[in-house]
Amino acid sequence: MFTAHPERDQIQLANVLAAVGNPLRLQILRALGDGGEHTCGSIVQGVPKSNLTHHYRVLRDAGLIWQRPSGRETFQSLRREDLDERFPGLLDSLLDAASRDAAH
Repeated sequence: MFTAHPERDQIQLANVLAAVGNPLRLQILRALGDGGEHTCGSIVQGVPKSNLTHHYRVLRDAGLIWQRPSGRETFQSLRREDLDERFPGLLDSLLDAASRDAAH
């Protein structure tokens, strides 16, 4: 099923930056920036489930998101508290930049 989420002190900047280097993963983060929990299919439409599974795994392994299984669904949420503690201001900068890019 799921591998363990990294502990807060295991989240590495290089892994975070590599994970957000992909436009689809940045789009996922932007959607999760509202602070809520979202099911896998509700965040991005038109992308095959196998591709989304890969992208969610990369985000989880980098320490950017929580994944919580519930029945047949898996819920995603942003690890804002952990990221803000580990890298103050980084997440807000990434989300702001992603929003500006999406507006253009």
